[in-house]
Amino acid sequence: MTKNELVRELAEDFTLPRKQVTELVDALIDKMTAVLKSGDKVMLPPFGQFKIRDRAARVARNPQTGAPVNVPAKRVLKFIAGKPLKEAVAAKPRAGAAKKAAPAKKKAAPAARKKAAKAPAKKAKR
Repeated sequence: MTKNELVRELAEDFTLPRKQVTELVDALIDKMTAVLKSGDKVMLPPFGQFKIRDRAARVARNPQTGAPVNVPAKRVLKFIAGKPLKEAVAAKPRAGAAKKAAPAKKKAAPAARKKAAKAPAKKAKR
């Protein structure tokens, strides 16, 4: 869902002008950004919480060359979903997930495949 879709649906739900709903959504995002920038957390109880974590500087490795690379310290945003949100998301599988969840057909064991491939072909009788 995009911001425009959210604004459209909220405007329809509350019968408010889109411009007013856009201003409210923008103000909400600006306020949350300011609070997180100051280092505080934003808690929305049934939904979850946003907070800032400080990551220490570390030495990582370049996977291609194996050379050490210095990764500087930084602040990162972390979202922790609330229990009701986790349950709501887990309760209904996505449309594409049904295909992935179906059990796959069992493949023949490697030895059985080799035997089948090496078996001589029978000649057809005329």
